[in-house]
Order: sequence, then C-alpha cells, then structure tokens
Amino acid sequence: MAMAASTQSTFTTIKKYVVLFGAVSAIVLGAVAVMAFTGHEATPFMWIRAVILLGAAPLIHRMASQAAAGSYRAFDRVRTLATVMPVALIGVDLIPGLCPAWYAVLQGVSALALVAVAVLTRGSALRAAFPKPSGAK
Repeated sequence: MAMAASTQSTFTTIKKYVVLFGAVSAIVLGAVAVMAFTGHEATPFMWIRAVILLGAAPLIHRMASQAAAGSYRAFDRVRTLATVMPVALIGVDLIPGLCPAWYAVLQGVSALALVAVAVLTRGSALRAAFPKPSGAK
C-alpha cells in the first residue's frame, strides 16, 4: 500500500520518539548498573524492568517500520502499546517504596515519548491511512 508523504513523515516522527524511548531506557539501565557497582541499592525489579523496556524499544521500532510499510496489524500493535505502556509504567512507579524517585522520574520521561507516539497514532491522518479491516474487532 502506497502511503502519502505526510503519513510517511508522521511515521518518521513516531520512529524518532521510539528511539528516544529506547535511549532513555538505556540511560535507566546504565544508571541502575552504576548504582549497583558503586554499592547503592539496585533491586531486581529495577534491573528486570530496565532490561525489558530497553528490549521493547527495538521491537516497537520494528513494528513502526512495518506499519510505515502499510501493515495494519503492526500499526494497531504500535498504537496499542503506545497507549497502554505509559499508563502501566507510571502506574507501577506510583506504588510507594517500589523504586527510588530518580528511577520513577526517568521511567516517566521514557513514558512521555510513548505518549507522543500514542497521540500521533490516534490522530485522524493515520486513522485515515489505516481504515479498520473488515472482520477486525
């Protein structure tokens, strides 16, 4: 499916936000490593979450690339992940005592990049480029 230049431009922006999400996730993982190696607290939760979120970034980027090539399924996945992940990230960070404030703030910054993706993927231009296929829920 050939997409308009404006649609491709939007996907370029989406991919940049996903890269930003990945970069902040890498910073978080690096900060956890520094904390651990300097004798400060770095809980298993912090390690596991940082690794998972950094690992999710290239997968979301790949889905965004597939969506830019016309895949409705990839578009729907990016749109869903970009909507659900920030809510989950911030919601978990609000649990008292689960993680230090600096960790929650950095995770919140990464969530902002995904919020931007959610806004772009729910905009009228991309919704028009990806009409709901027949038989889709």
